[in-house]
Amino acid sequence: KIEKARYLVEQLQKGLSVAQITAAGTPGISDPGEELARQCIAAGVPLTALPGPAACITALTASGLETRRFCFEAFLPCDKKERERVLAELRNETRTIVLYEAPHHLRKTLAELERVLGAERWLTVCRELTKRFEERLSMTLGEAVRFYEQNEPKGEFVLVIRGRSPRELEAEKRKGWETVSLEDHLRQYLDQGLPKKEAMKQMAKDRGVSKRDIYQALMDG
Repeated sequence: KIEKARYLVEQLQKGLSVAQITAAGTPGISDPGEELARQCIAAGVPLTALPGPAACITALTASGLETRRFCFEAFLPCDKKERERVLAELRNETRTIVLYEAPHHLRKTLAELERVLGAERWLTVCRELTKRFEERLSMTLGEAVRFYEQNEPKGEFVLVIRGRSPRELEAEKRKGWETVSLEDHLRQYLDQGLPKKEAMKQMAKDRGVSKRDIYQALMDG
Protein backbone atom coordinates (compact mmCIF):
# COMPACT_ATOMS: atom_id res chain seq x y z
CA LYS A 1 0.00 0.00 0.00
CA ILE A 2 2.93 2.37 0.67
CA GLU A 3 4.53 1.80 -2.74
CA LYS A 4 1.20 2.05 -4.59
CA ALA A 5 0.35 5.26 -2.74
CA ARG A 6 3.77 6.71 -3.60
CA TYR A 7 3.25 5.87 -7.28
CA LEU A 8 -0.22 7.47 -7.30
CA VAL A 9 1.10 10.63 -5.64
CA GLU A 10 3.77 10.84 -8.34
CA GLN A 11 1.07 10.63 -11.00
CA LEU A 12 -0.91 13.36 -9.25
CA GLN A 13 2.16 15.59 -9.16
CA LYS A 14 2.45 15.13 -12.92
CA GLY A 15 -1.01 16.62 -13.33
CA LEU A 16 -3.13 13.47 -13.61
CA SER A 17 -6.33 12.93 -11.64
CA VAL A 18 -6.78 9.87 -9.45
CA ALA A 19 -9.95 8.45 -7.89
CA GLN A 20 -9.94 5.60 -5.39
CA ILE A 21 -13.14 3.57 -5.14
CA THR A 22 -14.09 0.30 -3.46
CA ALA A 23 -16.62 -2.41 -4.23
CA ALA A 24 -18.06 -2.04 -0.71
CA GLY A 25 -17.44 0.29 2.19
CA THR A 26 -15.60 3.60 2.35
CA PRO A 27 -11.97 4.00 1.21
CA GLY A 28 -9.75 5.13 4.07
CA ILE A 29 -11.80 3.59 6.91
CA SER A 30 -9.70 0.68 8.16
CA ASP A 31 -8.46 0.52 4.58
CA PRO A 32 -5.23 1.16 2.59
CA GLY A 33 -6.79 4.41 1.38
CA GLU A 34 -5.64 5.91 4.68
CA GLU A 35 -2.03 5.70 3.47
CA LEU A 36 -2.86 7.38 0.16
CA ALA A 37 -4.53 10.29 1.96
CA ARG A 38 -1.56 10.62 4.31
CA GLN A 39 0.94 10.76 1.47
CA CYS A 40 -1.16 13.25 -0.50
CA ILE A 41 -1.27 15.61 2.47
CA ALA A 42 2.46 15.20 3.12
CA ALA A 43 3.18 16.03 -0.54
CA GLY A 44 0.83 19.01 -0.59
CA VAL A 45 -1.44 17.34 -3.17
CA PRO A 46 -5.09 18.47 -2.88
CA LEU A 47 -7.67 15.76 -2.21
CA THR A 48 -11.32 15.44 -1.29
CA ALA A 49 -13.59 12.65 -0.10
CA LEU A 50 -17.07 11.59 -1.08
CA PRO A 51 -18.09 8.92 1.47
CA GLY A 52 -19.89 5.80 0.37
CA PRO A 53 -21.53 3.23 2.65
CA ALA A 54 -19.39 2.81 5.78
CA ALA A 55 -19.94 -0.40 7.73
CA CYS A 56 -19.18 1.26 11.08
CA ILE A 57 -21.79 4.02 10.64
CA THR A 58 -24.34 1.72 9.01
CA ALA A 59 -24.06 -0.73 11.92
CA LEU A 60 -24.12 1.99 14.56
CA THR A 61 -27.22 3.72 13.26
CA ALA A 62 -29.19 0.46 13.00
CA SER A 63 -27.93 -1.08 16.26
CA GLY A 64 -30.44 0.49 18.61
CA LEU A 65 -27.57 1.54 20.89
CA GLU A 66 -26.51 5.08 21.78
CA THR A 67 -25.09 6.99 18.81
CA ARG A 68 -24.26 10.36 20.38
CA ARG A 69 -20.88 9.16 21.64
CA PHE A 70 -19.01 6.20 20.19
CA CYS A 71 -15.48 4.92 19.63
CA PHE A 72 -14.38 3.07 16.51
CA GLU A 73 -11.64 0.48 17.04
CA ALA A 74 -11.89 -1.33 13.67
CA PHE A 75 -10.03 -4.67 13.92
CA LEU A 76 -8.41 -5.50 17.26
CA PRO A 77 -4.58 -5.72 17.06
CA CYS A 78 -3.07 -9.10 16.19
CA ASP A 79 -0.14 -8.63 18.58
CA LYS A 80 -1.09 -10.34 21.86
CA LYS A 81 0.20 -7.63 24.23
CA GLU A 82 -1.25 -4.78 22.20
CA ARG A 83 -4.55 -6.64 21.92
CA GLU A 84 -4.76 -7.10 25.71
CA ARG A 85 -3.95 -3.42 26.21
CA VAL A 86 -6.77 -2.32 23.91
CA LEU A 87 -9.23 -4.77 25.49
CA ALA A 88 -8.29 -3.46 28.96
CA GLU A 89 -9.01 0.09 27.78
CA LEU A 90 -12.38 -0.97 26.38
CA ARG A 91 -13.42 -2.55 29.68
CA ASN A 92 -14.31 0.84 31.18
CA GLU A 93 -15.24 2.60 27.92
CA THR A 94 -18.52 4.45 28.45
CA ARG A 95 -19.11 5.23 24.77
CA THR A 96 -20.67 2.77 22.34
CA ILE A 97 -17.90 0.57 20.88
CA VAL A 98 -17.71 -0.40 17.20
CA LEU A 99 -15.42 -3.26 16.11
CA TYR A 100 -14.80 -5.10 12.84
CA GLU A 101 -14.12 -8.83 12.67
CA ALA A 102 -13.56 -11.49 10.04
CA PRO A 103 -15.63 -14.70 10.21
CA HIS A 104 -12.68 -17.00 11.03
CA HIS A 105 -11.72 -14.86 14.07
CA LEU A 106 -15.22 -14.06 15.35
CA ARG A 107 -15.54 -16.85 17.93
CA LYS A 108 -12.18 -16.03 19.51
CA THR A 109 -12.94 -12.31 19.63
CA LEU A 110 -16.39 -12.80 21.16
CA ALA A 111 -14.89 -15.06 23.84
CA GLU A 112 -12.24 -12.44 24.66
CA LEU A 113 -14.83 -9.68 24.82
CA GLU A 114 -17.00 -11.79 27.13
CA ARG A 115 -14.01 -12.37 29.42
CA VAL A 116 -13.07 -8.69 29.60
CA LEU A 117 -16.43 -6.89 29.33
CA GLY A 118 -18.66 -9.47 30.98
CA ALA A 119 -21.24 -11.94 29.69
CA GLU A 120 -24.15 -9.55 30.31
CA ARG A 121 -22.82 -6.69 28.16
CA TRP A 122 -25.31 -5.98 25.35
CA LEU A 123 -24.29 -5.84 21.70
CA THR A 124 -25.64 -5.96 18.17
CA VAL A 125 -23.85 -8.34 15.81
CA CYS A 126 -24.10 -7.14 12.20
CA ARG A 127 -22.95 -8.99 9.13
CA GLU A 128 -22.89 -8.44 5.37
CA LEU A 129 -24.24 -4.91 5.75
CA THR A 130 -25.93 -3.37 2.67
CA LYS A 131 -25.61 -6.74 0.90
CA ARG A 132 -28.09 -9.47 0.04
CA PHE A 133 -27.66 -11.50 3.24
CA GLU A 134 -27.55 -8.56 5.66
CA GLU A 135 -28.35 -9.62 9.22
CA ARG A 136 -28.41 -8.00 12.68
CA LEU A 137 -28.73 -9.89 15.96
CA SER A 138 -29.08 -8.11 19.32
CA MET A 139 -28.05 -10.12 22.39
CA THR A 140 -25.62 -10.27 25.30
CA LEU A 141 -21.99 -11.24 24.79
CA GLY A 142 -22.63 -14.53 26.59
CA GLU A 143 -25.52 -15.31 24.25
CA ALA A 144 -23.41 -14.35 21.21
CA VAL A 145 -20.64 -16.73 22.27
CA ARG A 146 -23.10 -19.61 22.61
CA PHE A 147 -24.90 -18.74 19.36
CA TYR A 148 -21.73 -18.84 17.26
CA GLU A 149 -20.52 -22.01 18.94
CA GLN A 150 -23.54 -23.64 17.29
CA ASN A 151 -23.66 -21.55 14.09
CA GLU A 152 -20.80 -21.12 11.63
CA PRO A 153 -19.86 -17.43 11.24
CA LYS A 154 -20.24 -16.31 7.62
CA GLY A 155 -19.55 -12.93 6.05
CA GLU A 156 -17.87 -9.81 7.40
CA PHE A 157 -18.93 -8.72 10.88
CA VAL A 158 -19.39 -5.44 12.74
CA LEU A 159 -19.86 -5.62 16.52
CA VAL A 160 -21.64 -2.69 18.15
CA ILE A 161 -21.24 -2.95 21.92
CA ARG A 162 -22.96 -0.92 24.61
CA GLY A 163 -20.58 1.24 26.63
CA ARG A 164 -20.27 0.79 30.35
CA SER A 165 -22.63 2.75 32.58
CA PRO A 166 -20.90 5.73 34.27
CA ARG A 167 -23.00 5.01 37.38
CA GLU A 168 -21.71 1.44 37.46
CA LEU A 169 -18.14 2.68 37.15
CA GLU A 170 -18.63 5.17 39.98
CA ALA A 171 -20.16 2.49 42.20
CA GLU A 172 -17.22 0.18 41.50
CA LYS A 173 -14.71 2.89 42.44
CA ARG A 174 -16.56 3.58 45.69
CA LYS A 175 -16.67 -0.11 46.52
CA GLY A 176 -12.91 -0.27 46.03
CA TRP A 177 -12.41 2.21 48.87
CA GLU A 178 -14.32 -0.03 51.30
CA THR A 179 -11.20 -2.14 51.76
CA VAL A 180 -9.08 0.92 52.61
CA SER A 181 -9.21 2.33 56.14
CA LEU A 182 -10.10 6.00 56.57
CA GLU A 183 -6.68 6.66 58.05
CA ASP A 184 -4.86 5.13 55.08
CA HIS A 185 -7.18 6.92 52.67
CA LEU A 186 -6.44 10.24 54.35
CA ARG A 187 -2.70 9.53 54.40
CA GLN A 188 -2.67 8.97 50.63
CA TYR A 189 -3.93 12.50 50.01
CA LEU A 190 -1.78 14.09 52.70
CA ASP A 191 1.29 12.43 51.16
CA GLN A 192 0.32 14.08 47.85
CA GLY A 193 0.53 17.46 49.55
CA LEU A 194 -3.18 18.18 49.95
CA PRO A 195 -4.28 20.16 53.03
CA LYS A 196 -6.25 18.04 55.50
CA LYS A 197 -9.50 19.88 54.76
CA GLU A 198 -9.15 19.30 51.01
CA ALA A 199 -8.08 15.68 51.60
CA MET A 200 -11.26 14.95 53.58
CA LYS A 201 -13.35 16.61 50.87
CA GLN A 202 -11.80 14.29 48.27
CA MET A 203 -12.30 11.29 50.55
CA ALA A 204 -16.00 12.11 50.83
CA LYS A 205 -16.25 12.27 47.05
CA ASP A 206 -14.43 8.94 46.65
CA ARG A 207 -16.74 7.18 49.10
CA GLY A 208 -20.00 8.87 48.14
CA VAL A 209 -20.63 10.30 51.60
CA SER A 210 -20.62 13.77 53.14
CA LYS A 211 -17.51 15.53 54.36
CA ARG A 212 -19.12 15.71 57.82
CA ASP A 213 -19.40 11.90 57.86
CA ILE A 214 -15.69 11.58 57.09
CA TYR A 215 -14.73 14.10 59.77
CA GLN A 216 -16.93 12.43 62.39
CA ALA A 217 -15.66 8.95 61.56
CA LEU A 218 -12.02 10.08 61.83
CA MET A 219 -12.72 11.82 65.14
CA ASP A 220 -14.48 8.72 66.51
CA GLY A 221 -11.60 6.56 65.37
